[in-house]
Amino acid sequence: MSQAAQAQAAPPPSSLSISPSKRWTIVTLLCVGYVIAYFDRVNLSAALADSSFKDFFKLTDIDRGTLGSAFFWSYAVLQIPAGWFVDKYGVKWPYAGGFFVWSLLSAGTAFATSMRELVFLRVALGFGESMITPAGMRWIRLNCAENQRDLFIGLYMAAAKAGPALGGLVAALLLHSYGWRAMFLIMGFGGLLWLIPWALLVTDNDRQIEQQIRRESPKTADIPFTRILFSPVILGTIIGTFCYQYFVYFSMTWLPAYLKERRGLDLTNMGLFTFFSFIGMAVVATAAGYVADRLIDRGYDPVKVRKGFIIAGFLTASTEVIGGLSDSQSVALFFAVFSLSGLGLMTANYWALTQTLLPGAAIGRIVGVQNCAANIPGIVAPMLTGWLKETTGRYDAPMVAIFFFLLMGIAAYVTLVREKYVPKAGPA
Repeated sequence: MSQAAQAQAAPPPSSLSISPSKRWTIVTLLCVGYVIAYFDRVNLSAALADSSFKDFFKLTDIDRGTLGSAFFWSYAVLQIPAGWFVDKYGVKWPYAGGFFVWSLLSAGTAFATSMRELVFLRVALGFGESMITPAGMRWIRLNCAENQRDLFIGLYMAAAKAGPALGGLVAALLLHSYGWRAMFLIMGFGGLLWLIPWALLVTDNDRQIEQQIRRESPKTADIPFTRILFSPVILGTIIGTFCYQYFVYFSMTWLPAYLKERRGLDLTNMGLFTFFSFIGMAVVATAAGYVADRLIDRGYDPVKVRKGFIIAGFLTASTEVIGGLSDSQSVALFFAVFSLSGLGLMTANYWALTQTLLPGAAIGRIVGVQNCAANIPGIVAPMLTGWLKETTGRYDAPMVAIFFFLLMGIAAYVTLVREKYVPKAGPA
């Protein structure tokens, strides 16, 4: 039996801890938390398309690219330490502490008076949000079985796309109605209400669940972390994850400005098309996760199923170049929505594939490695886009760059992320 099949056959850890209804409630709460986190990321992207905000801070295109990337300077670097932290101290309180800090920092952007202060606040925001993905993925891994995991990860990652969709729309409406300072205050302080149900519902019992999983699944051996880091599987996952997220972070940081400046949309329509692009990705991610789970439930190989969805997602997303280079506004707007929505085919599957291939690995740290790779493009995409746009004066070159990275992602998953390259358990 393959390692993936063994993982599928393992008893569901969720049965050791909570009831199905409570599991769904906490997954929903995790999803809402992710939406709020993205509200606090994309509020700046909306502000960067607002002329009053740009004029107040006297921002160039390179300045806008720098601000779009500043969040990820800390967020990407801290993913592996954050993964270690939640592996050691559990999910509940590290997540709650980070949530409280980032909400205050997001609201504090309303009081910024200089470019330097904006950069500091975005870097600090990345510090606060660094726990969210390792913590959420760890909770799902400890409480959800293999044949449920794609759906739950799909929902969780769909929330990461619904966040920019809803956040971009809400931010645009608040900007239009109240101005950028009020927008930051409302979106920052409003999220703090989430902490109440989190504190009441989530149990701090990670250690007990891990011990019981080991008793019921003694054949699941630990894989040394150093061996994982230097395996072709992780190299391919890092490259593929970077390429996937490059498109996502271009869309998160520059799509509003592209729609307004290149396609001539007003603030309201800019927010609507940003919403449609990300909500389409969220819907497809959830559906793809559900379908993958059902295929695995029927006996299909988990690795082949998930890789198939991953490659299909990359191929569909690559159609962005058609719209990006078109002079037709209708063609451009169609492919802006279609390509980003299609990328959702791989959203749940590229996360679940890593957990399938490495069932004995330290969850938080592996998620930290993958999420570090997922957020380095948060630094690269906005800065490279800003530089390419300022150098060429057009959005064509940034669109070609996205196409190049998507093709690179396909190559990484086809050649490197293969079951025969999975590191074996044993001494380091």
